[in-house]
Amino acid sequence: MPALTMRRCSFGLVALVMTLTACGGNDTDAPAKGSDKASVAAQPSPSPSTPASEGDRPVIDLPSDVTHAFDWGTTGDPLKDAVLADTAQRIRAVDLAIAEQDPLHEAYRFYSEGTAAAGSERYIQEFVDHEARTTGFTRFYDADVTVHEDGTAALVYCEDQSKAFNKFLGTGKTDVTPVTKNSYVIYAATLRKNGNGVWVTERLSSQRGSAKCRP
Repeated sequence: MPALTMRRCSFGLVALVMTLTACGGNDTDAPAKGSDKASVAAQPSPSPSTPASEGDRPVIDLPSDVTHAFDWGTTGDPLKDAVLADTAQRIRAVDLAIAEQDPLHEAYRFYSEGTAAAGSERYIQEFVDHEARTTGFTRFYDADVTVHEDGTAALVYCEDQSKAFNKFLGTGKTDVTPVTKNSYVIYAATLRKNGNGVWVTERLSSQRGSAKCRP
């Protein structure tokens, strides 16, 4: 069985664009594990609705050794802050699905649709195939959000994976990898506010080693 690539980004990608490849997310430098060429059908703008209450949202209870910091603060704009909040939950939900070894976990599917959800499913399945999960600390930062009147949003943000690793379930061994420029990843996402008031990620792409994200 081939070695598991560094956590979070596992699928090849041609360029950092608003037309998915990804996961989780993906990068140009990591070995390609497959890609989703399907397009997402155009959907009508959602009608205004009441945001999903906390009781309606999936519970995301991660292992104690899987931690995240979302160092992008708040913008003061309720719509932009909702995009960031739901993106953070999607990210956490993918790690939950990996921890629970469930490629069809309801939590990440609550926050993603279309090619983004399909990419996450493939990404999670890779961990299941290798009997592994994520461990460590991951930081997200430098977010830039644009919300459009048609109920969609564009989001670009950075990820620092330098303290995040793969942990193999059978042995309990953590694959500690050295920090390189590829530990820093830039993401571009397209989101849509659905009928329940949740900002779901529809398309997602990424690139490792981004100069914008490196310290």
